[in-house]
Amino acid sequence: MSKKYESLAETIVEKVGGIDNISAVRHCQTRLRFTLRDTKKADKEGIQSLDGVAQVVESGGMFQVVIGMHVAEVFEEVEKFIPNKEGKEEQSPNDGKKMSPVDYVIDFVSSVFQPIVPALSGAGMLKALMALLTVFHLVNSDSQTYYILNFFADATFAFLPILLAYTTAKRMKCNVILAMSVAGIMCHTNWASLVTAGEPVKFFGVIPFYLISYTSTVIPIILVVIIQSFVEKWLNKVIPKAVNLVFVPMFAFLIMGTLALSILGPVGDYVGEGLALVFDWLSTNASWAPAALIGGLFPIMVMFGIHHAVAPLGSMQMASLGFDSIFGPGCVCSNIAQGVAALVVGLRTKESKTRQLGLSTGVTALMGITEPVLYGLNLPKKYPLISAMIGGGLGGLYAGVTHTHRFATGSSGIPAVLLYIGDNTMSFFWNIIIALLITAVSTAVITFFLSLKFETVEKEESKTIETVEKVVIKNEEKNTVYVPINGEIIAMKDIPDETFSTGVLGFTMGIKPTNGIVLAPFTGKVVQVSDTGHAIGLENSDGLELLIHVGVDTVEMGGMGFEPKVKEGDEVSAGQELLIFDRKAIKDAGHPDVVVVIVLNADDYISTEIVTEGIVSTGAKMIQLKK
Repeated sequence: MSKKYESLAETIVEKVGGIDNISAVRHCQTRLRFTLRDTKKADKEGIQSLDGVAQVVESGGMFQVVIGMHVAEVFEEVEKFIPNKEGKEEQSPNDGKKMSPVDYVIDFVSSVFQPIVPALSGAGMLKALMALLTVFHLVNSDSQTYYILNFFADATFAFLPILLAYTTAKRMKCNVILAMSVAGIMCHTNWASLVTAGEPVKFFGVIPFYLISYTSTVIPIILVVIIQSFVEKWLNKVIPKAVNLVFVPMFAFLIMGTLALSILGPVGDYVGEGLALVFDWLSTNASWAPAALIGGLFPIMVMFGIHHAVAPLGSMQMASLGFDSIFGPGCVCSNIAQGVAALVVGLRTKESKTRQLGLSTGVTALMGITEPVLYGLNLPKKYPLISAMIGGGLGGLYAGVTHTHRFATGSSGIPAVLLYIGDNTMSFFWNIIIALLITAVSTAVITFFLSLKFETVEKEESKTIETVEKVVIKNEEKNTVYVPINGEIIAMKDIPDETFSTGVLGFTMGIKPTNGIVLAPFTGKVVQVSDTGHAIGLENSDGLELLIHVGVDTVEMGGMGFEPKVKEGDEVSAGQELLIFDRKAIKDAGHPDVVVVIVLNADDYISTEIVTEGIVSTGAKMIQLKK
């Protein structure tokens, strides 16, 4: 790629607060969209003054840098300046922002548990493999092979405090190596020997150490590292810098090792035992509740981020009781429900873009990854989300009533059924299969019947679009832009978006559409089609550059409801069909459906004149330019 935009990209990254202030960045047809940890660090005026930047807009939690037609090239250069930052302290996505107590707890739990999910999943799937090998008599449970595989899988849980020490120290911004070392003290084999011996232990003959094994525990090490973060800061403050490197670690080990084995560890263990009693009570007296609630409400939890606080309960129960009935069964039912709902929509819809989205994201959801299907299809359409919540709740209810639980953590898709083999029985495996069948069948039936209403509406609207009379523009005039869609002209200042209403991208007009078909406003070449299909760039033989942008912030729809009829590089004639879009889908997603027409290089012309107003039809003259 050309290095033309390298300097601009580097300056933009610097002026938004640097790579450490960027949580995420992507682009739409005209803008770089940054999610910043702290928007106050961004130099808005400085960015807006850059050559190549049309405007800066803050909207919907996004810091948007308006570039224009070359945004994709600028984005490619921006990406080069924000690689994975090795050796730098990670930050919470919410650093620099005020959070409510609930948000803080969710953020803390997520930061601590999310990074160790791969290790837990790997160990869980290895346990599932062992169960299969045993069930099919391929490996004897008394063999060395089984013994070795078992400690391969158990290592994650045996040294779970060390993993949690790492993630908690990262979150609390204290020394990670010291935190892991303190966890090592709690998991040391010599301490395990003292616990096994069962004889009273007193440090210096005075301080009692309680005989508790901390391997596979969760709460004790988290509590220890939280306190260590404050102790460590105090030590760094009071110990002279000249001897800081030696004495801070020494005193940290002495203080935290003593506190861990005498006070904090036992307190954390008591809390963990309390949680274990709660889990045990739920499993015995209300086993239906967690699975049914999570199975039905999990998509809502994901939307509000609550699932980050709920998921670790399964890991804690696993560490305490050896199985998880709190999170796993309901989660897998919910994910399967979302996948099935999307597949039904994909098979029922008459819109090719929606069909493709439904089938692809549906399969992904069946494998346990639901964000694409949730935000791309089920939530915008609503009815498949409702179907999935009902189906997931019903499947979760069966799993709960039958006390179904998994013996290892792992993915929450179809492969997760293997995690339910254990405890020398296949009953839990068959119960989760039945729960998923209940989920899939009920979700499919409900989605199908709801689609008879909602997809019919879309089908009728699509037919209306398809029957719009195609326009043949004869004797096309030079430097003329014809009306690309039926509707009503609205003034530039009335377009509900600051970038468009101020005309920073060029001479701009808006059309409130009465149908959903966009025709070519002149004969020329397609120079750009957005990945999400909501915008098309054109250029004619005389160099007139035009952008047709359907809706405001419709990039958020991920392409749902848009069906481009041309591709980049195509030659088109005036009046040729360019794009079909679903006005109802845009409105349901909460976006204005105004069609924005922008002459990007209006400055190359002596004059630009609007030649029509009010209600307009395709094929009429709209803009006349003179060179």
